[in-house]
Amino acid sequence: MKIKLILCVALCTSIATFSQKQWTLKEAVDQALSKNISIQQNKLSVALAKSNVEIAKGNFLPNLNGASSGNFNVGLSPDQNGILTNTNNFNGSLNLSSGGVIFNGYRNINTYKQAQLGVESSLYDLNKIENDISLRVVNTYLNVLFAKENLEVASVQAAISKKQIEAAKARFDAGLTAKGDLLNFRSTAANDLQNVILQENALDLALLNMAQLLQESAENFDVAPIEVETPSANLFYDNSSTVFKKSLNNMPEIVSAKLDIENADFNVALAKGAFSPSLSYNLGAGTSYFHQFNNLFPGQSNSSFGTQFVDRFQYGAGVSLNIPIFNRFQTKNRVAQSLINKEISETRLDIQILQLEQTIEQAFLDVKSSLK
Repeated sequence: MKIKLILCVALCTSIATFSQKQWTLKEAVDQALSKNISIQQNKLSVALAKSNVEIAKGNFLPNLNGASSGNFNVGLSPDQNGILTNTNNFNGSLNLSSGGVIFNGYRNINTYKQAQLGVESSLYDLNKIENDISLRVVNTYLNVLFAKENLEVASVQAAISKKQIEAAKARFDAGLTAKGDLLNFRSTAANDLQNVILQENALDLALLNMAQLLQESAENFDVAPIEVETPSANLFYDNSSTVFKKSLNNMPEIVSAKLDIENADFNVALAKGAFSPSLSYNLGAGTSYFHQFNNLFPGQSNSSFGTQFVDRFQYGAGVSLNIPIFNRFQTKNRVAQSLINKEISETRLDIQILQLEQTIEQAFLDVKSSLK
């Protein structure tokens, strides 16, 4: 009966262990990229940038508006002889109008190009945060594996200390060693046991951080082990400057910073466009209907709606030119602000390049030290 109970417990334990999911590194990265809130926000930013492109396209098209009005008037109004009489009448109208821009200092063209640049910049920002999240997952994953290794080492050391106590106790009982030696072994074993508890807590914390990063429950959460080969003592590159030069054209934060400068150029062009005259056109067509309910002259009657719709129909077209002469130095100051913002963007690019260079140099030295 006792043997059956032991087998049953062992079977249940093996089934629970088998059913517990162990996340691989690829699964963890894919999960983080699909659920991370910051990534979802950046994807929405990309969608907004694409909608700005569609809005900018619409600036090249004419608009079309329809209008209708109806008024019922009761009271004194002059008749054909100029005598004020009490009349009741209805006056209605239907109108269509359209208009568009012929030239406005290339502002529509620059706005469209700037919107396209915004999509490209948003994609690079998304790429950067995906890289950051992926690197964070890898680091957290490795922290879990390191914590497991540390716990295994601490457990082995605690087992060794326990055996040393047993051997020291046997020697003490045989009168071969002093009691102080036995107490020293017991003290060492207690410290080793404490270290096991500390490493267990470190592993639990590492697993919790990993589970929270993947937005999964921390209960029964675990990761799969990976085989890490012994690294070669030969580096891919002889110095960090080679890595830095290659990174300048590949790192999304650098490309995004360069696109910010191009965006600043478009802002300067848009601000300068306000100095140019603008030319626009407008088209219109409409008709009206009038009906008088009383005080009609003998033999006089209201024309039908269809007759008035045709007879009163009118249309027109026009062109307007707007020449800026003086606007309280607003345009001049906006151009100056745009130039300052461009210099700020150039400074941000210098900061990004400097940070990238420092990061690569530090990483290169860390690799060399680790290999040594």
